[in-house]
Amino acid sequence: MTEKIALITGASRGLGRNMALHLARRGVHIIGTWRSAAVEAASLKAEIEALGGKATMLQLDITDRASFEDFSHTLTHRLQADFGRERFDFLVNNAGNGLFSNFADATEEQFSSLIATHLQGPIFLTQKLLPLLEDGGRILNVSSGFVRFTLPGYSIYAAVKAAVEVLTRYMAVELGTRQIRVNAIAPGAIATDFGGGAVRDNENINAWVAQGIALGRVGLPDDVGGAVAAILSDEMAWANGTTFDVSGGQLL
Repeated sequence: MTEKIALITGASRGLGRNMALHLARRGVHIIGTWRSAAVEAASLKAEIEALGGKATMLQLDITDRASFEDFSHTLTHRLQADFGRERFDFLVNNAGNGLFSNFADATEEQFSSLIATHLQGPIFLTQKLLPLLEDGGRILNVSSGFVRFTLPGYSIYAAVKAAVEVLTRYMAVELGTRQIRVNAIAPGAIATDFGGGAVRDNENINAWVAQGIALGRVGLPDDVGGAVAAILSDEMAWANGTTFDVSGGQLL
């Protein structure tokens, strides 16, 4: 049986790194993208190889649409050279940024940054990579729990992520002729460096967030990485066009 290959954007740190490691432990080979964290990307590659897997790290700025054509050519070459394949199996649109701003104070620059990173980039990168994605493959988009619940300061971010969830359903319908499943995942509060790492590093914030989660604690990267590996597995092959809430029951 052909071994699976997953391409994860923003794989060098945070949740993307954890997703890559969970998939690698299940025997999935990894192509990860990084924007500026070259050292972290090299460290992830070494860790995956220590697990017995294969990994290739490619530089990509998800906001630079003009680079997607060259990236697709580079990916084609690396697939053949590193994996002996012409196509890959899983695409995880994970790369992202977090911007905190109350609605009344949000700037056009912040809005443009969120659109470019979380919506425009994934749309046009996925378009460009569709010829390289296997029929029967899977796409997983990363949304956010902020689409379901509300906290002041995340209005624009949440609105963009809501668009990702709608897009996911339409992609599932339109790519169904190729048997490509498209789903999304909506993490709640996770202890990472996202948004400056406040949930991870500030004990008071961590405790305040935890009291609103049914399971009584803030999520850990492994909670999301494990969920992603499960959703992309054959056991979840009949799930399509849906968003999985992975928040421990936050603000239910």
